[in-house]
Amino acid sequence: MVSREVDVVVEDMPTRGVVFWPVGTGDSTTVVVNDQIVMQVDIHDLLKADDDDTPEVAVVDRLAEALPVMDGMPYLAVFVLTHADQDHCRGFADLLAKVRIGELWATPRLWREFEDPDAVICDDARAFQKEAERRVAATEKACAEGRAPQSGDRILVIGYDTDHDKHAYDQLPDEYLAYPGEAISRLDGVDCVAQFEAFLHAPFKDDCAAPRNETSVAIQVTLTDDTGITGRILLFGDLAHDTIMKIFEYSEAHNRAGRLAWNVLLAPHHCSKKVMYVADDDGVEQLKTDVLDAFERNALPGATVVSSSCPVPASNKPGDNPPHANAKARYLEMVEGADCFVCTMEWPNVDRPRPAVFMLAADGLTLLDAAQIDEAAVSLSVKKATRSARRLALVAGAAAVIGQQVAQRASAAAPSPGSSGPAQVREAITQARGNAAVPATVTGFGGQ
Repeated sequence: MVSREVDVVVEDMPTRGVVFWPVGTGDSTTVVVNDQIVMQVDIHDLLKADDDDTPEVAVVDRLAEALPVMDGMPYLAVFVLTHADQDHCRGFADLLAKVRIGELWATPRLWREFEDPDAVICDDARAFQKEAERRVAATEKACAEGRAPQSGDRILVIGYDTDHDKHAYDQLPDEYLAYPGEAISRLDGVDCVAQFEAFLHAPFKDDCAAPRNETSVAIQVTLTDDTGITGRILLFGDLAHDTIMKIFEYSEAHNRAGRLAWNVLLAPHHCSKKVMYVADDDGVEQLKTDVLDAFERNALPGATVVSSSCPVPASNKPGDNPPHANAKARYLEMVEGADCFVCTMEWPNVDRPRPAVFMLAADGLTLLDAAQIDEAAVSLSVKKATRSARRLALVAGAAAVIGQQVAQRASAAAPSPGSSGPAQVREAITQARGNAAVPATVTGFGGQ
């Protein structure tokens, strides 16, 4: 469950959890499995995020600072691209340059689109496809030589396309191909079965030629701690009503209700009304309660909906892009209270949004408040962090944003030695890291 009234003791915080970054209307979701294994689902790094005066987070830089280090580079075990829209892959080329990515999860969709001269493909999607094709070739070469591909060359192609025999990925051995209905617990060659599982819901074979959004990777992520406590997250990319209902109907018909359970739901398509409103033959949008009922009956107690988007307006005009006020209203009717709906660019406030950090703790997935994140940043930023403080890796990863932004936006006057509260946070981070310097020691998800 997601606890609202919880007093989390800093020293007892585990590392496992999920971070939803404030990146405008776009998706950047970080799943932390342990100190060394981190999965990134989509990326949306706006150029303006480098400006101190904007609230959006430069997520690539923050990840590069927060990730564990392998062979001298920040190490990301897995990057998953749900689909190749710009608001899901913007910044990928920069990420690839700054971070060692152990394994890519891709769908066949881009291979199909590269055959279409009319397809609109952004530069970062092209960079992703180029890297995916390199990894396919590297994997085929390794297999031909009787060995497994090494970290940095690994790829998993998710889904089936009727054009598969036209593309090189078709020659990959079965272990590098995955399909809806399968569960994955191996990340970049590491068996994480006791800690992590991703159950694949989509893309469906029948949707291989559908609009790009309807080919999104959809997964249920399950995180488990050492005592058996679990937290479940549903990530549906930019799917709309019909495909989402296909997921629910298929899974329920095959007695897989547990694969639909959720503590945290990332609102599909950035809180789009297309999830629950469908135009009839006359073009009039009709509310489809079937999808709301499906979400609600699979929600676990205290479940939270996250909208990875700009602030949700009070109302929308026809033709507005997400987020949509009508969608937020329907989600609010579905969850237990207004505090169970979190918009990334509004949390905890619109002036200074923070990463929404859900930790897997004794009460399940718990949304941390800003004060806890700041406290964790101080605990893990000091040079002689205790062994227990190392378990704050997830919080410190999110707090890398706080440390950088707070230090840069603080007043020029240094806090007095006896200061406390936010001033103390700024002072501790500045002393340990400097205003803009990369930490001298690893202080993020894989903090030592």
